[in-house]
Amino acid sequence: MIKLRSFIKGCIIILILAISNYSIAEQVLRWSSAGDALTMDPHAQNETPTINMNRQIYETLVMRDVNLQMEPGLAEQWKAINDTEWEFSLRKGVKFHDGADFTAEDVKFSIKRAAAPSSDFKNYVATIDNITIVNDHTIRIKTKEPDPILPSYLTFVFMMDKGWSEKHNVAVPQNYGSSEETYAVRHTNGTGPFQLVERKPDLKTILKKNPTYWGGDIALDKVIHTPIKSAPTRIAALVSGELDFVLDPPIQDLQRLKKDDSLNVVSIPQIRTIFLGMDQGSKVLRSNPSLGKNPLSDIRVRKAMYMALDVTAIQQKIMRGLSVPAGMITAPGVKGYTKSLDERLPYDRKQAKSLLAEAGYPDGFTLRLDCPNNRYINDEDICQAVVSMLSRIGIKATLNAQPKSIFFKSVTNSESDFYLLGWGVATLDSEYVFRYLLHSRSKDIGTWNHANYSDPEVDQLIKDIQKELDMNKRDHMIAQVWEKVRDNITYLPLHHQVINWVVSSKFDIPIRASNEPLFKLVKVVR
Repeated sequence: MIKLRSFIKGCIIILILAISNYSIAEQVLRWSSAGDALTMDPHAQNETPTINMNRQIYETLVMRDVNLQMEPGLAEQWKAINDTEWEFSLRKGVKFHDGADFTAEDVKFSIKRAAAPSSDFKNYVATIDNITIVNDHTIRIKTKEPDPILPSYLTFVFMMDKGWSEKHNVAVPQNYGSSEETYAVRHTNGTGPFQLVERKPDLKTILKKNPTYWGGDIALDKVIHTPIKSAPTRIAALVSGELDFVLDPPIQDLQRLKKDDSLNVVSIPQIRTIFLGMDQGSKVLRSNPSLGKNPLSDIRVRKAMYMALDVTAIQQKIMRGLSVPAGMITAPGVKGYTKSLDERLPYDRKQAKSLLAEAGYPDGFTLRLDCPNNRYINDEDICQAVVSMLSRIGIKATLNAQPKSIFFKSVTNSESDFYLLGWGVATLDSEYVFRYLLHSRSKDIGTWNHANYSDPEVDQLIKDIQKELDMNKRDHMIAQVWEKVRDNITYLPLHHQVINWVVSSKFDIPIRASNEPLFKLVKVVR
């Protein structure tokens, strides 16, 4: 009897210890994607995976919720004082990860840092003329001209600690294009829900919960990101339980994954359009200078290339139906999008060949197509299809598929004639597309206009759109720009992306149309 009692007592102790260990066990989310963040400097690269990683650590004055609606962030409220001045009331009691207080000085510093020449976010703050500190928790931002969507742009301007930045000589953003290495590339100090523990680019990034986060308790104790380029390897790790979340599953595996009770597949149309850019402004092709001229500068050539692309085949065979053929380079849900402008030119190889001959290229020509192989859904496969389709009208495109870290440097350094790009719209407003992709290139605006498109009338319309407070007039001007771009065939639209996430049934991760998970919102199911 005594032995039985001792045995039972021992079992109870073991059970209590097991329950205790379970209750204090770390909640760790292990996730993967094909590529990694390009840098941890929050103002160096305007690229979604990079922004996504930094958004777990750094925060903005204005934020967007799961449905991409604006909500208070580090600013509790904001208001327009007049046509050119905004006042932001800052949240009190917020601290950076190193314990320093968040104040108006940090806001002024961060906005000025985002405006620096090496910043890839300078267009977000281009209209700002002056920042006045009213007190520690109130700032006023004066714009050069009326800017009706400034708060929307500020959802992407991360706040940094002025003292920390100056201490570590990172008061100016990393020059990513020149591969500059600074302290901010691998170290962080934000106000966000997670702190950076370890950063090994392209290998592993570990975040831990910020125990003093102003936004309340967070279910996850740790988040581990392991980029895995190979899609089969990513999925094998997910199915085996080594991973809990894959951001970019191969679409050919989705039906199989849906049958796995340990996994959940969630989908949503993304605010992103995939398209081809063509440098129509250069005198000769970089990839074929012996041609002596640039065929892409001829609208007949651009139209021929457009009509040679069978996007329905791409949708059905490569995207497995998980895309929407596009006629414009912005997606539904963006202000200025209209179904009529989203209609494509017909797929017509015969007409395409005729246009090429008319332009003086009856036998076509040769050029290089630059493409990322770990950024967009089936990006390299899409490019291979494009190469095949263009070959049928005589254009011989050589595919140059590279990891995004190399690809983006090539494009941003203006080394590409012809390239694949995807564009999300941070502000959900067409002006964002115009500002980056359509305005004539300069150091302050049109910074992603590597098509070298330039039209003084479009430039003026963009400037007018940026300051117009009458929304009806503004909508009319937005439509005018889209019509001119369509008629010029500035870019070759392919499709609007549909995104899919695969998540362990142990976690609930709300999917967002921006393709940015917010790990502070994750719930532990079991």
